[in-house]
Amino acid sequence: MATFTPGSSEEVLAAVQWAAGKDMPLEIVGHGSKRGIGRPLQTEHTLDLSRLTGVTLYEPEELVLSARAGTPLADIEQLLAENGQQFAFEPMDYGPLLGGARGKGTLGGMLAANLAGPRRLKAGAARDHILGINAVSGRGEAFKSGGRVVKNVTGYDMSKLLAGSWGTLAVLTDVTFKVLPAAETETTLAVRGLFDEQAAAAMALAMGSSAEVSSAAHLPQRIAARVAGGMIGGGAATLLRVEGFGPSVTYRIEHLKSLLKNAGPLDEIPDAASRALWRDIRDCAPFADGDKQPLWRISMAPAEGHRMVMALRMQAAAEVFYDWQGGLVWLRMEAGDPEAGLIRGLVRQFGGGHATLVRATPADRAVVPVFEPQPPALATLSARLKAEFDPKTILNPGRMTTAQEP
Repeated sequence: MATFTPGSSEEVLAAVQWAAGKDMPLEIVGHGSKRGIGRPLQTEHTLDLSRLTGVTLYEPEELVLSARAGTPLADIEQLLAENGQQFAFEPMDYGPLLGGARGKGTLGGMLAANLAGPRRLKAGAARDHILGINAVSGRGEAFKSGGRVVKNVTGYDMSKLLAGSWGTLAVLTDVTFKVLPAAETETTLAVRGLFDEQAAAAMALAMGSSAEVSSAAHLPQRIAARVAGGMIGGGAATLLRVEGFGPSVTYRIEHLKSLLKNAGPLDEIPDAASRALWRDIRDCAPFADGDKQPLWRISMAPAEGHRMVMALRMQAAAEVFYDWQGGLVWLRMEAGDPEAGLIRGLVRQFGGGHATLVRATPADRAVVPVFEPQPPALATLSARLKAEFDPKTILNPGRMTTAQEP
């Protein structure tokens, strides 16, 4: 069994060409922070990109950053913070949730997994901020797409195509992202003691207002004490984040207080504490406690999430909390069975969505479709794309599907 550790895009190309020529499948990893997501791979060889590091271009005044794919995301975020900038989409760190260390994700992995955080409703995900990529296909061919400016896309946008492909189409070697100024300050307004249905109504009211709420989440009673060191206490908390210049934030928080004065007791969580709170929500800290129970990440219509959970609890024990105004449901199955059929049946019953089994035993991940099964037409298109980019299925084979890949 061999592990390739290329330090340049040319070495990545050579490794993939060797694997394609020998029909040898490769597992593609950075630092392995998301290795436990998807079907377990049984590849003899590994392409480890952890040496493919370094910022190749950073122009703060142009809001553009380019770096090699194996560059630690934590290093990039520190560099941006020093210049008062950020990835506006707030990429999640899966490490602690999957039993690993914090800060091990890479820039290429961020795009491959199409990461996003609590600001998703306002800022989108990684795919909405990618400007360009350099990559190597499973054919052993180097290619690039996009560039260093926003308006440069003509025809097929392969940069966005690779977002969320989990290393099954191509090996990223260099990526270029749009970055944005970080907010001067932020404040979170907490509405206390709401049940899930009441919280959904309060979040909808706030998001529909002129307060420009950037994030909305609901932590039920048993969850609230597990974030930010127990800072917000043990009662249910419905959280609304407002970001921007100080006077503007103050004005908009007062507007929200007036709007929600009858919803329940209101508390303000100031800047530093607010940032710590949303970081824990971003990284699913309530379920990153060493527990190994199956964990689902479900995206669906915000008005339907809590209804789906209520129906689920009639049949199975589960703990949950809500992000994205209730449209992202983090759901832990307490009995140890993923209950994939039940979960996906209820998601379809309540308007549809996507359910991803983020954490489970290798045995469960080998038999349960980890990613949401695609409708036939979309599955056919995905198979065609896989055949075009990786006809010999040497890149992360089978990670995203239980079906035999072409």
